Amino acid sequence: MHATPATPAAPHVALDPIRLQVIWNRLIAVVEEQARLLMRTAFSPTVREAGDLSAGVFDARARLVAQAVTGTPGHVNSMAAAVGHFLDVFPIGAMRPGDHFITNDPWLASGHLHDVTVVSPVFRDDCVIGFFACTCHQVDIGGIGQGPDGRSVFEEGLCIPRLPLARAGVVNADLIEIIRANVRTPDEVEGDILSYIGANEASAARLVAMLDEFGEADLARVADAIIERSREAMQQAIKRLPEGRYPYAMRIDGFDTPVDLVATLEIAGGRVKVDFAGTSPASHRGINVVLNYTRAYAAFGVRAAIAPEVPNNAGSLEPLDIDAPAGSILNVQRPWPVCARHIIGQFLPDVVFGALAGVLPERVPAEGASCVWGAQLRGGPAAWMAAGETLPDAGAAGQPRTFDTLFFNSGGAGARNGDDGMSGTAFPSGVRAIACEVVESLYPVVIWRKELRPDSGGPGRWRGGLGQRLEIASLDGAPFQFFGMYDRIAHPARGRDGGGAGAPGGVALDDGTPLAAMGLQTVPRGRRLCLDLPGGAGQGAASERDPDALARDVALGYVSERAAAHAYVARRVA
Repeated sequence: MHATPATPAAPHVALDPIRLQVIWNRLIAVVEEQARLLMRTAFSPTVREAGDLSAGVFDARARLVAQAVTGTPGHVNSMAAAVGHFLDVFPIGAMRPGDHFITNDPWLASGHLHDVTVVSPVFRDDCVIGFFACTCHQVDIGGIGQGPDGRSVFEEGLCIPRLPLARAGVVNADLIEIIRANVRTPDEVEGDILSYIGANEASAARLVAMLDEFGEADLARVADAIIERSREAMQQAIKRLPEGRYPYAMRIDGFDTPVDLVATLEIAGGRVKVDFAGTSPASHRGINVVLNYTRAYAAFGVRAAIAPEVPNNAGSLEPLDIDAPAGSILNVQRPWPVCARHIIGQFLPDVVFGALAGVLPERVPAEGASCVWGAQLRGGPAAWMAAGETLPDAGAAGQPRTFDTLFFNSGGAGARNGDDGMSGTAFPSGVRAIACEVVESLYPVVIWRKELRPDSGGPGRWRGGLGQRLEIASLDGAPFQFFGMYDRIAHPARGRDGGGAGAPGGVALDDGTPLAAMGLQTVPRGRRLCLDLPGGAGQGAASERDPDALARDVALGYVSERAAAHAYVARRVA
């Protein structure tokens, strides 16, 4: 039986505000349950433990209505545009119950091949009334692996175009076999993808039951009300700001040459436009960003500063116009490499905040570490060979175990007007740290040290957040590899209003040998990988910091006595 789109209804009668609020609360509960189902059933720790995902419900016109609280802005806001691309090749009228669709095309979805998006129609009385969609991170999708080393997207892994993942409840076995044949951990990847189907199906049933409970024929009336109210609230928040053009620029490390992120933010007529003209051209390495991901994180920065209380959906995103020149590092074209696009993309909220500092100084923080420092590790024969070691005979005991793992670590956030920056916090991505015990229980890895890094927060009236210090080794001391995807080593976070810069990051072995911040590298036998994560910048002059707050910092070990005397007290005396 083929589906038909929901029949257009007569003009909707306005929902009572209290009734709408109750329905909205229930809708948020439904999508949050969708996210929790993903975390409970996924095989990958990046989803199960870190919440590196997005989950949301869309109406029959492919408009994002509500998103789960759990998830990342890069996933959520790029997924908001991705669902419409599926309808371009899969007409609603040809869909059937039990259909599910999939892609990981970077230019249509979340910006690199490691994010898989699954879209599932919701049926009621043989009509499609909406969609549930999720985007989740896969640790391995084949190719080189998640790092910036690729020279084109073809080297970075398996690309899944928009395809049916299941038709009428029957999983596309041929597609699953192709995926399994191209990844290093086929059971884990297949289990993850099937869990996305389960979460979407369960959420669809929950939505239909909710609509039955409230006597709503479909999602259309509710979606229209939510989206229109969100649009109006966003436009009103924008109109309260002074109109004008506000530029800002930030220089970061890049792969082999510095990258300039240049933005002009314009406020006019109840709309915000962010133009990234002047930004550096595309890189020959995989740190490039597709426009969809650029829009996702830039929009998050605008909304977080201007109207954080307004729900994130198609309505509140509509008044935002975000663009970057084609061929720039923020609007890369096929087939340029994009695997480590988060390195650049996660700096965009700080760029937007810098532009808004002259408009909303009380709301925007100083610059922070911004980009998460993921520990993407690989062990096994490839690591032994890269280290110049001879592999044991094929039949011998103790063959090196092949593994790929990724766990997230975070530097410090920038200080806020009236409060210190948050330490070890994944802002803006919002992913959670994976507990050391979880990593060590699943992979032959030992995390010997994970602690806050003293003196890494930029001095100021309000201190920047602290970064972290990690020491990582293999369980038996064998060589292993890691993908460097780290920034803010040559260009630390800059302070605001007289605040000091955050401490730069560093990558080295435990014997002091420096390592590169970017690219696939090998840690030799018996050595540990040491990561010093960057700190957030301070805000306001350090001489203005409250003496009791400084004394508390010293007592807690956040600031050393030497740094307190040099960066704070000496400046106060001067």
